[in-house]
Amino acid sequence: MSLRDPNASNKSKPKRIAIVIANPTTSSTTGWPVGFWWSELTHPYFAFHEAGYEVEIFSPAGGKCEADGMSDPRDASGYSASDLISMGFISTPKLAALVDNTKLVAELDVARFDALVVAGGQAPMFSFEQATGLHRKFVEFYEAGKLACALCHGVAILRFAKLSNGELLAKGKTVTGFANVEEDFADNAVWNMGALPKDKHLMPWRIEDELKKLGANFVQAGLWRGYAVRDGNLITGQQNFSGSETANLVIETLGR
Repeated sequence: MSLRDPNASNKSKPKRIAIVIANPTTSSTTGWPVGFWWSELTHPYFAFHEAGYEVEIFSPAGGKCEADGMSDPRDASGYSASDLISMGFISTPKLAALVDNTKLVAELDVARFDALVVAGGQAPMFSFEQATGLHRKFVEFYEAGKLACALCHGVAILRFAKLSNGELLAKGKTVTGFANVEEDFADNAVWNMGALPKDKHLMPWRIEDELKKLGANFVQAGLWRGYAVRDGNLITGQQNFSGSETANLVIETLGR
């Protein structure tokens, strides 16, 4: 008697997602250590896992990554204290270890994956200009007709990613990302705390302003509202509260 599943040949392979998080660096505007944002990794990871997808985590330089402090539910600020999804990820040794040993973006085989998701945090604003290998991979996904996605300050990649014909990928595309209204809120928060003088900003440039200059149609849903938008096979999410919306657009597009 054969134990072979007669329908095995009809079962599709699970979808595969590559999530890229930023390596730790130092802010050139504040001098503070900066990294990726927990919820922008964990919320998409959770949604993809629930959909039956396989997920691997990469970073431009590989190796151990560090999160921005305020994105950690255990941080004294209490900013992310209600983020139970991130707390669950951090408290699961097998998952937490994935952040301690990220795979190198240069080793990412585009043919093995259905989508690339670039998470944000503060570090992308200071390090993604030099992450030329990530620029190439993002464009490879896009030009292969696969989903190329970026979230929050991870949308910084679109300031630099150029198609094989030399055109900027973002030109003429409808996109979102960390909006000016949110940059204003963040600047005012640190000014009011006395953490920065009022002639300094948290970020060295602004995603909304720069993408508009590049000819993108930048849209946003308002202050801290979860939001993501799809333009063909390019998906972008507004900010750190938009991880689930971004992942759900991916799932809606790829199916289960």
